[in-house]
Amino acid sequence: MTKGTCGAITRKDYAKGRGKNPCGKTVSVDEPYEIYKDIASGFEWRVLKKYQTPKKEAENFEKAKAGAVNYTRWFCAVKSPMTYDSWEYGDVYAQDIVTYGERVK
Repeated sequence: MTKGTCGAITRKDYAKGRGKNPCGKTVSVDEPYEIYKDIASGFEWRVLKKYQTPKKEAENFEKAKAGAVNYTRWFCAVKSPMTYDSWEYGDVYAQDIVTYGERVK
C-alpha cells in the first residue's frame, strides 16, 4: 500500500504486519487519504486519519441509511472562509463530510 491511499487490506499485506486499518496512521495535510470539498460553502476537508477499518465504516454507513445514527469519525484538517485560509485540525463525523462534501481525491 502506498502512502495516502486507504482501501481493502489483502491477506498478503496483513501477513506482512501492515495492520488492520490502512488509514489508521496520521498523515500530513499535504498527502491526505481523501479530500472532500463543498463549493457552495467553501469548506474543504482533508482526511488525515480514520479510526475504523473500511469494512466497519461501510457497515456503519449502511446502518445510517436505514435510520441509525452514524458516529464514525475522521481526524481532519478543515479549511473554510471562517478560518481565514488556514487549517484547523480535529475529529469530524464522517457522515457530515460525506453529506455536505464532494470527494475530490
